Amino acid sequence: MSDKPITVNAKILAKEYTIACPADEREALEASVRHVDNKMQEIRNGGKVIGAERIAVMAAINIAHEMLKSQSQVQSIDVDVIERLDELQSQINDSLEKIAVS
Repeated sequence: MSDKPITVNAKILAKEYTIACPADEREALEASVRHVDNKMQEIRNGGKVIGAERIAVMAAINIAHEMLKSQSQVQSIDVDVIERLDELQSQINDSLEKIAVS
């Protein structure tokens, strides 16, 4: 597969953009564009923010907040999984010690 970037046409708030990306990342880019467009439309339709630049900044802040919240949740889950694995490893070791003593 070629490393040559492709161009993708994207529409955000009815404005066209041409974006270059690796061919194997096209779907992810298109999903990102849809997400940004949806967020910006949501903010615009809320009627409290006027102007494309302000809407874009608010959308960026909202998306960043969602991402950081998700990362925090994943880290919390990781800690829970590690603690549970430690408990299970301890139970396995206890069981193996009992078998070895018998």
